Amino acid sequence: MSETFTSVSQEEAGFRDRARLSFDLDADICVIGAGLAGLSIALEAARLGASVAVLEGRHIGWNASGNQLGTVMPGFALPLTDLIERIGFEDARELWTLSKEGAEFVRANVTEENMPGIARSDGVLEVSNVDAGDRLISRLQMLNEDFDTEVEGWQADRVRDVLKTDRYFHGVYYPKAFQVDGRKYVHGLAALARRAGARIFEDTPVVSIDHSGIRKRIVTPTARLRASHIVLAGNIHLGAPLRRLSETLLPVWRYAGITAPLGERLHEIIAFKGSVMDSDGVDHFRIVDGDRLMWESPETTWAARPQRFAGAVRRRIRTIFPELGNVEITEMFGGATGQTVHGMPQIGQLRKGLWVASGFGRQGMNTSAMAGQMIARSILWGDERWKLFSPFELVWAGGATGRVAGQLVGIWGRASSAAAGALARYRERARVKDREREARLAEANRAAGTGPRRPPDGVRPRPAPPQKPAIEAAEPVAHDDRVSQ
Repeated sequence: MSETFTSVSQEEAGFRDRARLSFDLDADICVIGAGLAGLSIALEAARLGASVAVLEGRHIGWNASGNQLGTVMPGFALPLTDLIERIGFEDARELWTLSKEGAEFVRANVTEENMPGIARSDGVLEVSNVDAGDRLISRLQMLNEDFDTEVEGWQADRVRDVLKTDRYFHGVYYPKAFQVDGRKYVHGLAALARRAGARIFEDTPVVSIDHSGIRKRIVTPTARLRASHIVLAGNIHLGAPLRRLSETLLPVWRYAGITAPLGERLHEIIAFKGSVMDSDGVDHFRIVDGDRLMWESPETTWAARPQRFAGAVRRRIRTIFPELGNVEITEMFGGATGQTVHGMPQIGQLRKGLWVASGFGRQGMNTSAMAGQMIARSILWGDERWKLFSPFELVWAGGATGRVAGQLVGIWGRASSAAAGALARYRERARVKDREREARLAEANRAAGTGPRRPPDGVRPRPAPPQKPAIEAAEPVAHDDRVSQ
């Protein structure tokens, strides 16, 4: 189990008031993992009246859940067209509705009353690295008409009005999507779960699980716990007792940096107030703290210190926004996400009383919230909508070979995105040069008097004399059968 190095402060990580499970305990539901998914399940189940215990081997939000940009919008990592092709239109629409409900779950929680300083702001812009106007129109129609999602299509000129770069073309604007302080949200979620009655135990790794029988048994280093239901929400860090489940996920470490204050020049170059992400999944950024830029870009399939990637983030920012110059990166953070082979989260019941909620890499905060609602309601109300995820079975991610392949695929994907973007920008420049050349030629013709002239004011143009048909003006020719018709 690899360590992920983060820059979360000790106070944020909860070192001051961490409680370990040191006594035997009975609960209705035991949740393993205190990340976004596990805490969402605990909060919803506790609100519905269940007794809930959360076991976390380290501390709340220590990994990717506490180190993300905080963007909340509907959808999944799997493109919508692929989702429809995989499971059909009606089921895809039902899943999309669930993802919207997950986003609303987050929205309801992130009030200043519930989470002071959460810093919610609205609007997410997804930009294209290539000129894809036709595809954009088709996608907008599908989202608006078939999936009841409020979106706006932005032409390249409008995108470039708010993002001073030639790297981006068209965009899709989600006015009801939003972003929050991701680190504060995961700890605020834990506080809400505790307030609702859930008990959260940190520094309490799971040694073994016996999921047979009506009452499942969970063993920790210092105590035992019994529960009617166990929810595995630990992603790739479930450890030896659940290694087979962990091996269905490809671990991907994603890194982000925050710049030093950049002053007014930042708002002159980036006038968009919400989150921005490109359609290829390479860059994701937004302005924080007034005049600092938070930027997520590099990724690996092995653990590394985030500080190693400060130069890569700085170079990426300069590539996209050269007018910002060589910015200073004052803070780096990162975490490991578990990505599934099929690109959808793993949500459902493995066997009676044993549930899974994992595989949220690249899925967004809405899907972990959706999983929390769905699993809690499935356990306590008998809601069976989790079966919509049945087509996305657990698939082995390939182990060490899968990591190497995943890294190579990531490198290839970034390279192909860069190549497609460069080709699109070349074609755009070529079109501009053609228009400029035609304009210069027309101007030269007018100046030389060879172009079409306008008659003087008040003078009507003299009509041209009628011409005889060309066949009459031609010299008569002898008929010859060899002449083709």
